[in-house]
Amino acid sequence: MQALPNLSEEALARCIRQLRQPKFEPALWDLFRAAVAPDNLIILAYRDVGAPQVFYSRTDDPTVFAELESTYLPGAYRLDPYFGLHLDRVRAGAYRLTDIAPDAFQRSRYFLEYYAQTTLVDEITFIAYPAPGVSLNLCLGRDASSGAEFSGADLATCQRLSPIVAALAEVHWSTLASAAGAADDSAALLARAAKARLGIALSPRQAEVALLILRGHSSLSIGARLEVSAQTVKVFRKQLYARCAISSQAELFALMLPLLTEG
Repeated sequence: MQALPNLSEEALARCIRQLRQPKFEPALWDLFRAAVAPDNLIILAYRDVGAPQVFYSRTDDPTVFAELESTYLPGAYRLDPYFGLHLDRVRAGAYRLTDIAPDAFQRSRYFLEYYAQTTLVDEITFIAYPAPGVSLNLCLGRDASSGAEFSGADLATCQRLSPIVAALAEVHWSTLASAAGAADDSAALLARAAKARLGIALSPRQAEVALLILRGHSSLSIGARLEVSAQTVKVFRKQLYARCAISSQAELFALMLPLLTEG
């Protein structure tokens, strides 16, 4: 088998030596830099209940994580395609954002009003499962500092590295508490908060459609998920907008994003 491109065996050895030590994350950053040269890194855990937990971040551009504490962690994470992978319990591995995002993600208000402001241009995320109900996401990003997307070769390298990264993560974070119990229902949360805070009574289907719109699904994609026609989805959308007294996705985002922090 051919060696992994640009992989420093010494960087991997340092990761192994630093397992369960305070310098493990910097050693892991060095490994990623040697392998695919990301501009930034964030390591966080999604649980079925509660906000994500951040363990490490690294960037030379503070803009990348500027709204992490104020916007993402309080509730916007529920719109992140990678949180969707957590809910779907995908296999451990390496996943590129463009391969897993909904079909209209780049036209969504989440993308335009939050994600684009981070200056991120590409992401590849390693997913591991160190405890039941917990997915660990090691997110490698390319941002405006390089302006370069990951190449196909970079993705292939990450996919070959993913069993190693998962094994390291499962050992280093093996003491994470499991997240027992039923997962939060974001659509139900949205409906409860809309009623309590805005006096808007959304049906379960309307709340579900609102969430899918905000996550970046087109009418065709929503229809496929709900097993209805795209035309029926358009009717649902019209009813939703009328119930909320709005006329655009931008207004829907502004209205609903604060409600996702309720719990």
